[in-house]
Amino acid sequence: MASSVLFLACLVAPVNARSSDREKPQPYAVIFGTVWDPDGHPLYGVKVKIRRANEKNTRWELYSNHTGEFAQRLPAGKADYIVSADVKGYKLPSGRQLKPGSEVTVHIDYDERSDIGLHLDW
Repeated sequence: MASSVLFLACLVAPVNARSSDREKPQPYAVIFGTVWDPDGHPLYGVKVKIRRANEKNTRWELYSNHTGEFAQRLPAGKADYIVSADVKGYKLPSGRQLKPGSEVTVHIDYDERSDIGLHLDW
């Protein structure tokens, strides 16, 4: 029995040793933000679009969570991104209509986090 346990331990040891040989994770940047209504309350379920500043098409789409927050990983490296809110079809319980606020330009240099706020209008 003891030899069986020793044999199994020897089989497991090389697997653990190989874990240090894994490739290092690639660096990344993060845009973290909050969507705010005109009264300063965070909004849930707003579609957020992110694109590179030199491109017309959206690369990433995500939704704000229950606290109005969102986060998107991006490739590390020098780049500018445009972040905007899409409120088409978004319904407030009060029935008021929201309008998208200004787009936010985010500059990334390498593997960093950039915090922003998207402020919507009536």
